[in-house]
Amino acid sequence: MVTGMYGMNFDHMPELRWRFGYPLALGAIALACFFLHRGFKRNGWL
Repeated sequence: MVTGMYGMNFDHMPELRWRFGYPLALGAIALACFFLHRGFKRNGWL
């Protein structure tokens, strides 16, 4: 998640032009991390 945020190209980020874009991008990344962790835990990979 940290690498995803700092690896973004800040000159061309469309979510910076919208009021809720940045929190929405953070929420989407956090949600993806949650579902990946849950899936890996369920399959016994963690």
